[in-house]
Amino acid sequence: MEIKIGIQNINREIILESDQSADDVANQVSEALAKGSELRLKDEKGRMIIVPGTALGYVELGGEKARGVGFGAL
Repeated sequence: MEIKIGIQNINREIILESDQSADDVANQVSEALAKGSELRLKDEKGRMIIVPGTALGYVELGGEKARGVGFGAL
């Protein structure tokens, strides 16, 4: 799933692909906003993205990834 994160007062957004479900990410975002804590997400390559909850502008969750077909899916 593609996740786009907008940061307050920054022109560029953070874009990552994650294996997490949309509900899991939405729950993490809600918790970070409610508590003012950091948002920690892991992309599908294992990298950790940490964003302060107080700096979040928006989080856009894309649709779940469909399974690839053909040689490109290897």
